Amino acid sequence: MKTLKQRLTKKIEPCYLIQGEDILLYDKALSMIKKACKLELEEFNFLKFDEDTFNADTFIDTLQTLPIGSEKKLVLLKNVTKFNEDFKKKLNEYLKSPLLSTCLVIFDFNNKFDFIISEKVSAKRLDEKSLEEIVVSELEESGKEIKKEALNLLLSYCCDYYSLIKNELEKLKSCNFDVIGVKQIEDMVTRETEWTVFELTEALSKKDASKAISLLNLMNKDTKTFTLILNHFRRLFFVAISKENDLELSKLLQVKEYAVTKARQLARNFSKIQLKNIYELLDNVDLYIKNGQMQIENALYYLIFGILYC
Repeated sequence: MKTLKQRLTKKIEPCYLIQGEDILLYDKALSMIKKACKLELEEFNFLKFDEDTFNADTFIDTLQTLPIGSEKKLVLLKNVTKFNEDFKKKLNEYLKSPLLSTCLVIFDFNNKFDFIISEKVSAKRLDEKSLEEIVVSELEESGKEIKKEALNLLLSYCCDYYSLIKNELEKLKSCNFDVIGVKQIEDMVTRETEWTVFELTEALSKKDASKAISLLNLMNKDTKTFTLILNHFRRLFFVAISKENDLELSKLLQVKEYAVTKARQLARNFSKIQLKNIYELLDNVDLYIKNGQMQIENALYYLIFGILYC
């Protein structure tokens, strides 16, 4: 984001492609670009297209239309994943000779716009050092400090998502403690589903049915939760059968080395045969869901009991 800020002081590009998994960073990037554009008559010069309002021809026409009473016009394309080859061709043709008064910003959560040549902005999760600096700095501004163990736990609970950390920081700033320790984090910070999946996997590995069901009851019964569990056990299976070290595996799986180390610890509680059976069970349940044979909530409970007695 610092790089984007510096680039915007020199030049506003005709197109910014934002990709990554941290939602708050998308909004932060858009806010910076919008500020740099110095929009006037925003109701005419800040136009948004999403999955519900997107029409390929209207969108291209909008890009080619001059702003009204403003030097710049900002067009946001957000969360659009369905378009044809003709649209790709037209967008590429436009970007070869774009209207300089139009600034296009694309929120590309699903990496569908890799086909265009544009200025890319990363909304990937920040590295731990940067996140630690942000947390310490923001708490210091509120006259508070945080212990190292508590800081590590905060980042873990939020799975290194700046968007989630930002929300939890507001709680911590307003608490009655000047020094924030592990207890305050445990009591006040909401655990991201991804972290809860780690705890769920550990409970399943120990055949602790009561804890596993309690954890599942705390989670949303939706596709995101199922996908996290699916990917997590696939990672365990891959770690169990792979000969690469943690660092090499983290690069192959595109996760942090810590996630691989944690997966390796959990995988030791299962035999390779068990993990293979769980892998097959996950694929079967995934197919049941996609075919409409099983509702997502029923599938999750079916999956948990299947793993417990695998």
